[in-house]
Amino acid sequence: MSTHPRTEDAPRSGPLSGLKVIEICSTIAGPACARLLADFGADVIKIEPPEGDPVRQMGQHVGDASLYAASILRNKRSIVLDLKSSEGNAIARELLAKADIVVENNRPGVMERLGMGYDVLSQRNPGLVMVRISGYGQTGPYAERPGYGAICEAVGGVRHLTGDPDRPPARVALATTDYLSSIYAAFGAMTAIHERSRSGKGQVVDVALTEAAFSQLEPVVPAYEKLGTIPKREGANLPSMAPNSLYPTRDDGWVLIAANSNPTWKRLVALMQQPELLTDPRFESIQQRGKPDNMKAIDAIVGEWTRRFDAEPLEAQLRQAEVPCSRVNTIADIYADPHFRARDMLLQVPHPTLGHTTQSGIVPRLSATPGSVRHTGPNLGTDGADILQKELGLDTAAISKLVACGALQLPQ
Repeated sequence: MSTHPRTEDAPRSGPLSGLKVIEICSTIAGPACARLLADFGADVIKIEPPEGDPVRQMGQHVGDASLYAASILRNKRSIVLDLKSSEGNAIARELLAKADIVVENNRPGVMERLGMGYDVLSQRNPGLVMVRISGYGQTGPYAERPGYGAICEAVGGVRHLTGDPDRPPARVALATTDYLSSIYAAFGAMTAIHERSRSGKGQVVDVALTEAAFSQLEPVVPAYEKLGTIPKREGANLPSMAPNSLYPTRDDGWVLIAANSNPTWKRLVALMQQPELLTDPRFESIQQRGKPDNMKAIDAIVGEWTRRFDAEPLEAQLRQAEVPCSRVNTIADIYADPHFRARDMLLQVPHPTLGHTTQSGIVPRLSATPGSVRHTGPNLGTDGADILQKELGLDTAAISKLVACGALQLPQ
């Protein structure tokens, strides 16, 4: 595992250094978007309410330390402002007037009620790019509905396709739609910044979780219109492709085998020492192997063979035969995996109370200007005074007045 020292006082580097981002977000999609920008050098100032971002209460904790917040808030600076107070609202708008990007994931209309709609902000800062992440987008009949990732997966058709065909639709165990939306949002932000370099003007980037989820149905959309096809849940199988599934092993494990192409299928058959499968008309082509009844038959045959072996030696045999495969890793397996270590995907980041936390690495990898982790997620409001002094030039007396009226909260 790589160790990243705390370097928040060093000059900010990375391909996005020089970009100032204000984050007014909660939970996952917005903070993940801003974290991605921060990993590549953007100066992200996170404005939090007095109670803090709810993400600080999510996931596992060690004592009072949130392990999730340490990661998703890394490389950011935190200031606590009461945006419903006139003083706190005014400070936020001053910060936004100096920003390149603002990321927000409130319900549509919230920013407008705070006096921070794009029409208002762009009057003072015409180059501002406003990234807006919501459940259903800023327009349309569903725009005002609250939307979490799991709900939006159901609306966008993803939940219908998740799980086994003989059971109710299953929930993906991870916040997949939130993270996919965050990547679309970061891509939109960079696209808008690139356009600003030509036009000098900012714009709004409108990202809907529902649409991010729906975008994964790219092959399904034209097939329904032309063929009326409504795909069903396939469980562990890749639709219309076999053998491509999870297969049981003697030690109660699972190995995923993906023998999609004809050459790979032939190598698998040779390893199984069942040459008769190559002349079986049910399995003679990719199309034949992908028919539902034939898929069931071939999965049964492969599964009967894999049950003779423990998972680890079976995986070794398959790799030797150049058949794409993998055991189903747990997080414990990943910690022990040399590839993840070699690729810096397990980063030890110093933490003020825990010594360090191990966090997932930076994606994507840039050869010339890679991202970096400068510091762990900050404690709530820990950078408030520093931000106001350096960004807005406020002195100690002015900051004390903001604290006294409740507009600003500083750590005790």
